[in-house]
Amino acid sequence: MRRQALDNGKWFDLDSAQCWEEYTWFNGSNHISYATGSQWEHETLYRTRGGKWVLNHWSNYQGSAATWEEIDNDTAAKWLVKNNKDTHSACETEYAALEV
Repeated sequence: MRRQALDNGKWFDLDSAQCWEEYTWFNGSNHISYATGSQWEHETLYRTRGGKWVLNHWSNYQGSAATWEEIDNDTAAKWLVKNNKDTHSACETEYAALEV
């Protein structure tokens, strides 16, 4: 078990969590994150064994610290859509609420 501390003092087991990497596109020079719109800022989404969502944000800028934040279902669903992930299996109810 690998424990990962969150910014709020809680923790989760990285080995038992589901993980979604950010989607990127190549602009001819750099890979740009769909999650952040940047070549320097990145995100990964996790779903814990207990069903909680955790967003890991990190930067390639020197001296910046990574953040591990618990987020709600709606924010997770929007992140999955933005990153071209299969949201239906991950958070069906929240994804359905995004339909226009």
